[in-house]
Amino acid sequence: MTKKIRVSGPLLVLALFLSSSVQTVTHAQKATPAASPDDAEFAEFVKKATTKPEFLSPLVDHLPKKAGVPTPKDVLGYHIGTEKKLTYVADQQRYFRALEKALPGRVRTEVTGKTEEGRDIMVLYVSSEANIKNLEVNRQNTRKIADPRGLTDAEIQRLIANTKPHYHVSAGLHSQETNPPEAVIELAYRLAVSDEPYIRQIRDNVIVSITGVTDVDGRDRYVDWYYAYKIDEAYDGGENYGDVPYWGKYVFHDNNRDINYGVDSLRAHLNWYLNWVPPIWHDLHEAQTLLYTFSGQPPQNANLDPILYTELPFFATYEVNKLTSYGMPGVWHFGFVDMWSPGYLGFAAANHNGMLRMYEIFNQGGANTKKARLSGAQTQRAWFRPNPAPAGEVDWSIRNSINYAETGVLTALELTSKFPQMVVENYAKKSANAIKRGADKPPHAFVLPAGQRDQSTVDRVANLLRRQAIEVHRATAEIKIKEGTFPAGSYIVKLNQPYGPLAKTLLEKQTYPDASLTTYDDSAWSMGMASNIEVKTIEDKSILEAAATLLSSDVTTAGSVSGAGPITIVQHNGALNLITLRYRLKDVSMKGAKAPFKIGDTEYPAGSLIIESAADRVKKEVEALGLVATEVAGAPSVDTVNVDLPRIAMYTTWSSTEKPGWVRLAFDRWEIPYDLIHKDHVKAGANLRSKYDVVVMPHQGNNGKSIVYEQPKLSKPIPYKKSDRFKSLGMYAETDDVRGGMGLAGAAEFQKFVEEGGVLLTLGVASYFPADFGIAKGVDAQAPAPGFYAPGPYVNSEILIPTHPTMFGYAQKTLPVRYAGGPLLQAGPPAGAEQFAGTSPERPQVIARFTGGEAGVLSGLMRTPDQIRNRPMVVDAPSGKGRVILFANNPIYRWQTFGEHAMIFNSILFWNDMPAPSATAKPTPTAAQQ
Repeated sequence: MTKKIRVSGPLLVLALFLSSSVQTVTHAQKATPAASPDDAEFAEFVKKATTKPEFLSPLVDHLPKKAGVPTPKDVLGYHIGTEKKLTYVADQQRYFRALEKALPGRVRTEVTGKTEEGRDIMVLYVSSEANIKNLEVNRQNTRKIADPRGLTDAEIQRLIANTKPHYHVSAGLHSQETNPPEAVIELAYRLAVSDEPYIRQIRDNVIVSITGVTDVDGRDRYVDWYYAYKIDEAYDGGENYGDVPYWGKYVFHDNNRDINYGVDSLRAHLNWYLNWVPPIWHDLHEAQTLLYTFSGQPPQNANLDPILYTELPFFATYEVNKLTSYGMPGVWHFGFVDMWSPGYLGFAAANHNGMLRMYEIFNQGGANTKKARLSGAQTQRAWFRPNPAPAGEVDWSIRNSINYAETGVLTALELTSKFPQMVVENYAKKSANAIKRGADKPPHAFVLPAGQRDQSTVDRVANLLRRQAIEVHRATAEIKIKEGTFPAGSYIVKLNQPYGPLAKTLLEKQTYPDASLTTYDDSAWSMGMASNIEVKTIEDKSILEAAATLLSSDVTTAGSVSGAGPITIVQHNGALNLITLRYRLKDVSMKGAKAPFKIGDTEYPAGSLIIESAADRVKKEVEALGLVATEVAGAPSVDTVNVDLPRIAMYTTWSSTEKPGWVRLAFDRWEIPYDLIHKDHVKAGANLRSKYDVVVMPHQGNNGKSIVYEQPKLSKPIPYKKSDRFKSLGMYAETDDVRGGMGLAGAAEFQKFVEEGGVLLTLGVASYFPADFGIAKGVDAQAPAPGFYAPGPYVNSEILIPTHPTMFGYAQKTLPVRYAGGPLLQAGPPAGAEQFAGTSPERPQVIARFTGGEAGVLSGLMRTPDQIRNRPMVVDAPSGKGRVILFANNPIYRWQTFGEHAMIFNSILFWNDMPAPSATAKPTPTAAQQ
């Protein structure tokens, strides 16, 4: 008797997957008899442009033609993947519009925003005529699935049955990864034109959208750089002309690390995603040999739905299977990017219950065919790399990269088209699971209590959460729960919402799952610690019923001005907008209190501003900036200093413009004027002191030598200047040669600047520079010993001199800061030395120090944390008439560490009001000396 076995659920999916994975596409299967003929010229081109037959697949070795529809070559003048040809964004978008014009029923384009430089950001949609006609309905259905609250199970099932999966592909986030923006041009054409059965199936069952270039400004700048220099790079060796110094206005590679979406153009991509909420976002990169497909390796963020951790290897394994079956070597998954940090751009999908996908494809920084020498693990067989890349010398062309990228994406779309309902159903389950988890399991919410010292900082955190579509409520009455009593006006982030897991990820302490594992980026990002505000974790379920209203827009709490009188006193409560107020009222004289004082029962901290004129203007700006002030009849009895505005320069190397870019972003947002200077400005005889009072040297480079010497000079000069041919170059600084560095002559100019009365602020790694080159007297800098590993944890620090102007506005004795990988500082003479005895005017002062040890790691991972025990974090090192203030931390890190920014802003506001060394100040012992 034969038993019938019913296969359903996961077993059925696995069976279908295995059966489909062996259906290798042959050329005979590609087209129906009625289909238009392939482009014979393209077939000949792609065969010649691919350096070995195994680097080509049957999916892309041909190109269909359709009457009336232009191929990429018809518009651009060259086939995609032609050697020494890269496409500018305007030309890519011109082609997309031509495709839309020729096939309006299958293709649609949308301008979704503008870049910092005013260029269009475009998304292209391609699907069947029926799906494009139904595009808005499908979007609305997907949004309902993303937030199923209020829907019955039957309604959700109907939505799943009638909604096509939306699969989003993006390219060109990293500008030196040049070839994905080329590949998606041809991909769009294939998807729109081809009559091959598997592509018709994709069109019928999937809505595909494509962001052809994510960093639009950076793409054009890199293409200019390529045509100016890299097109001349030799096939085998010779000078490599490197990367263009700038991509976007502020950042380049970190545009994939902007966890709070501080950069406007990146926020435009997030806003597009939140409007469409595609279940899959597939981001194409270039770095690994020969194609790595992301499968979600550990360490993993446990807040993400377990379903995601089954979807990722499901897709990755299918792609490895199919591309390996085509004979393409070097396709693998696992072993590269992990699932810990939520800050990558494409993680917007996983953070919002979708699926992020990512490729890394081999490339050599342009469109030249070059000899590559492949070796190491990626040429060795492993369970996740069954057909490794060939070891030894390989000729690699731009077309090779495009073949891999396009074949991989087409395979992923084919899989999606085979299981469209599964993709949508998983998306619905993850959304429903997120809501249920917040209702059923503690914690149930986070509370940002009202009444904290600076409400504008609390508002900023609430708004950053809302930016990612996390619901934030405001309590309409006092809340009494197990964790305490919170006043009306407190912000409540309830976790029984679709994006509750993301809220938990962002607000909780990061407990690293396995200290033996490394992580690709930061190990911690806790928003409360980053902003130095109180965030309470709530396990009492009654919080979900607390009286509160849902915020419908960003919150900006107006500042307050109480009392009456001609003198206005503005509290220094740590608000970052205090420096904005000073610059908006730059023509108004102000004094700063050197010590705390009281007016009535209200205490005003040291650093509070005392303004004796322009009361109406002051009141208007105080209210606009969310500050707290009092008008009084007479000035308080307290020692004061004049708050003079300095002339500011910010120093950048040409080899590392990105870290200064984040500081430039912060200065621009808080309206702090500055000049951007570089090696050309500090050459011998520069006389920096005649031009500037304060020079800020952001975290950059690897050590002091890398800041002084930068890039070696090999052959010809490499200018970075705008021209009629290369209009994107020369922003945001110019030089006749990016090579070299300031040299010893430049270091001497910095020493002269300080000794003549200037203030040099060095952040993070830049603090090696004044220590290594004798500019900060009595300060030494060392690298940590082997075994130390600290991928951006938040650690505890102790404020030793709370009266120092750098620490104005910080009321606590200890402060959470992000460990930035800066030097381990030592300030003061070795034991027994007499150089700085007594009250020497050049004795360095340790303003704050790391507490160190396991207890000092507040969030994330630090191995051997005793190495930082009692090491100085902020040092004030007088020298001559000026001083160096060294920060071993990086107070302005990406768009994140708002709680540390005030240390820099204070140092600017009170640049010429720093105290003399105390007679009781002593060198801070290191852990070894203790």
